[in-house]
Amino acid sequence: MDIIGKARKLESSLARTFDRAAQQWSRSGPRGPLEIRHAILEAVAQRLEPAGRGTHVFPFNKITVSVVAASREARARISGVLDEDPSLRERISDRLRELGCDVQTLHVRIAYVAEAGSDWETPEFHIDFGRAPLRDQQQPAFAIARVLRLTIASGSADKPSYVLTLDRINLGRCAEVRDSRNRLIRTNHVVFKDGAGAINDTVSRHHAHIDYSETAKDFRISDDRSAHGTSIVRSGRTIGVPTGSRGVRLQSGDEVILGEARLRVRIAESE
Repeated sequence: MDIIGKARKLESSLARTFDRAAQQWSRSGPRGPLEIRHAILEAVAQRLEPAGRGTHVFPFNKITVSVVAASREARARISGVLDEDPSLRERISDRLRELGCDVQTLHVRIAYVAEAGSDWETPEFHIDFGRAPLRDQQQPAFAIARVLRLTIASGSADKPSYVLTLDRINLGRCAEVRDSRNRLIRTNHVVFKDGAGAINDTVSRHHAHIDYSETAKDFRISDDRSAHGTSIVRSGRTIGVPTGSRGVRLQSGDEVILGEARLRVRIAESE
């Protein structure tokens, strides 16, 4: 790690220590700007998904933070903390990296509002997470080298086939998975339609995922504790796919089975 990287890591650590101290010092009443900033960082960190081998992924590249500022004075006081160097985006990125998630592209927008929304979990701020398509962005090195094509063989998906070059590919039912409070917790890249018949009903909303290993130059599939399991049919033999970090290496010609839905696999060099 270079000197600048070490300095930023130390600064981030000191800032979190100071924020926690401020939070403990003022346990009653509305939270102050430092406490709000700390709470925002922790709320973002809670949205990480495990990717195996001690790593995590952050399935979003767009964050909108709405903060209550009932007056100009309140806004000036809060923005003085949220807008100071390093920026909130840099602080979020640093926090995610410390948790084992390398964030390449992240857009953070801060909006100030007069009062909290009725669906907010906290009275001071609310975070909307989203994922926007990347434009004019250089693809990672592995995306240039390897392409994964998944063709629907059984079941109903929003596309007949998918051509993917992502480092993590989520497979499941519905494009977006939300919790009981309507918070987005997962985005699926291979999407089986909801309410489209008995076969699709056997696909869990967060059924499985595929990771690309830059070191091994291979794709590996892991089950995400689905209700009906994941397996691979290869040369007439069925291979069970376990949950956990290691998964099973995919080969061209494999057929992935998600519950009763099926996907044909083709791996090729990109053109």
